[in-house]
Amino acid sequence: MNFPFYIAKRYVRSKSSQNAVNIINFITFLVIVIGSCALFIVLSGFAGLKTFSLSFTKSFDPDLKASPAVGKVFSLSEEQEKDLSEISDIASYSKEIEEKVVLSYDKKIDIAVIKGVDENYAKTTQVDSAVSFGTWELGPQLGVAGYGIMQTLGIVPNYYRNPLKILALKPGKGSLVQKSPKDLYNVLPMVISGVYSIEESLDSKYIFAELELVQALLEKNPSQISGINFKLKPEANQKLVREQIETILGEKIRVHDREEMNSSLHKMLKTENIAAYLIFTLVLIIALFNVVGAIIMMILDKQENSKTLYNLGVTLKELRRIYFIQGVLVTATGGILGILLGATLIGLQLIFGMVTIGSIQYPVEFQFQNFIIVFATIAILGLIASKIASNRINQKLLS
Repeated sequence: MNFPFYIAKRYVRSKSSQNAVNIINFITFLVIVIGSCALFIVLSGFAGLKTFSLSFTKSFDPDLKASPAVGKVFSLSEEQEKDLSEISDIASYSKEIEEKVVLSYDKKIDIAVIKGVDENYAKTTQVDSAVSFGTWELGPQLGVAGYGIMQTLGIVPNYYRNPLKILALKPGKGSLVQKSPKDLYNVLPMVISGVYSIEESLDSKYIFAELELVQALLEKNPSQISGINFKLKPEANQKLVREQIETILGEKIRVHDREEMNSSLHKMLKTENIAAYLIFTLVLIIALFNVVGAIIMMILDKQENSKTLYNLGVTLKELRRIYFIQGVLVTATGGILGILLGATLIGLQLIFGMVTIGSIQYPVEFQFQNFIIVFATIAILGLIASKIASNRINQKLLS
């Protein structure tokens, strides 16, 4: 067995003759366990929070979406549509057009975005699964609105006697002041057949209707749309499909994946995750100063033993290696125990939901990379702390 490792292992297991040194060693070990446990729990919590936050976008956003690089609408020819349908990795695609409109109901006014979609929209996205009241049914007089819009206007679903009025500005030029309201707006009466509930900002933003109906409301021709949603097959190569779509639609169209469509949300979640990691790493750095202090205390406590070993022929380098290995063993063992404790607590949260936010179980998630990150952090900081402390062994101390 390696001599420095053998002595270091003995020092880790044996108690000091001085009680103060034993207490310091115990506190140091406990701090490492608690620090690594806390870091693992925080990373698992943020992983769960990220998955939970992005789950809302999956109900609304497709795998890929094509939209105009400039302006609000673009024209899709029959030839382009035929070429898109021949891409084998596309499971389905859906055309849409959207525009800001004014909603009027019982003398109440609200601003929303009307989204005209075709019959494939529910297949391409999972928005129909978010309908909490009524059904996903679009027709000549039927639409689906968000829960926030329903609350703001006090709309009664499926009430044909008092439909919601949707007002869209007529396209054209000239002064708006000189025109009467009838000349300014196209009006579309609509009965709400279903109410979707996803997330507060989305629930107050969209109202869905048939594509042809919205195109007529906005005075657009059937080939004019503002976007195409794509659902890919599970085994599809997203990068390859994206290139094929861009080739068919041309340079004036931009294709975005789900992460690019929600870039602000992804950036925010990543920034929060990094900030939390750095804060808890700083706590660990402060905690590992205890390791330096504990090893130095051990060096002073074992000073006579070190002198004896030195006189027996052990080199200065080997003596430093003994205390370096001791520090590494303490931090590695504490880190592993902390990770196991954190994993146990995360497992209990997943099974029993001990921590809740209102009626919702706080989301956490096991990720293998979190095990690696926490252990690597503890290991690197432990190596640095052990190296600093072991360098305290010098010729002056042994003389």
